[in-house]
Amino acid sequence: MKAIKHDIAVVSMHTNMDAAVGGVNYRIAAKMGAKVTGTIGHSKAVSDARGSAVHGSDGIVATFDEPMAADDFIALLKHTFNVECVMANAMLRRPIRTVAICGGAGDFLLPDAVKAGADAFLTGEMHYHQYFGWEQIIQIAVIGHYQSEQFTNEIFREIIEDACPGVRCVLSEINTNPILYI
Repeated sequence: MKAIKHDIAVVSMHTNMDAAVGGVNYRIAAKMGAKVTGTIGHSKAVSDARGSAVHGSDGIVATFDEPMAADDFIALLKHTFNVECVMANAMLRRPIRTVAICGGAGDFLLPDAVKAGADAFLTGEMHYHQYFGWEQIIQIAVIGHYQSEQFTNEIFREIIEDACPGVRCVLSEINTNPILYI
């Protein structure tokens, strides 16, 4: 109400951006230096406000130019997403080149990641029992829901600045992650 009273627009959404082409999953891949090569899960197209088709999917598959060892992949995630720890299954004993990605709560896509031939699966949340049975099949890496979506504000800023040149767009510096790693 305070923002409205002061004629300040507040954009507070991200779920659709998780699945959009160029959205959260694409930003995760870009931050890691991987190129998007495919999609996993459900795909769909919807019309935007201008009537243009907007495509999206539950998750994506991305490929690194050079394969890396599993421990190097985990180190890359820790550095790139500024996480204290990565929840993972046993380290994969083969190089990781292809990673399936679903920001937020993406554990439902693990079987699709395996079917897509991914070496690793990166998501924000995963249930305990879903870690079992994938040893040496796929490297699971869970970085936290907030951490996997922390760059969503950058995407919205770019969209707003592109659509509304000259409009002041300010990103909050407040960390609203309620989970602490102590």
